[in-house]
Amino acid sequence: MSPVTGLAQAERNGSDLADFVRAIGDAVVVSDPDGAITVWNAAAERIFGFSAAEALGQSLDLITPERHRRRHWDGYAKTMRTGVTRYGAETLRVPALHKDGRQLSIAFTVGMVRDASDRVTGIVAVIRDETERWAEEKRLRQRVAELEASSDPARRAP
Repeated sequence: MSPVTGLAQAERNGSDLADFVRAIGDAVVVSDPDGAITVWNAAAERIFGFSAAEALGQSLDLITPERHRRRHWDGYAKTMRTGVTRYGAETLRVPALHKDGRQLSIAFTVGMVRDASDRVTGIVAVIRDETERWAEEKRLRQRVAELEASSDPARRAP
């Protein structure tokens, strides 16, 4: 069963899964073995700016910065081939793209989507936009560096 079929089936059955995917504040993005987007919830729309109609069926290149695509696709192909992700429950932090072209800083976890026979049918990512947090941390690091420089007697002007 594909991720789309699974979600559609869950919706028909009134499943809590479909309600969860719709209601969660983090983006839920599922892609098939070829990297085409098959699930795109309301939070993904809010974070990335693309409607579900614009995103569904599109390649993950939609939100992957060009300079990161080769590495992304190399890892994606290996994961699809082996059925194993080296990241497991590890939170990944990477840049992403918004519809308007601006760069985002996202954090996400990934998991394998499998059918009843344990065949990998895709990858699910639960994504959070950390652009503001990352920018604030950068400002704080810069301010600490400035304060340290101003308090260092060797760096002060005579």
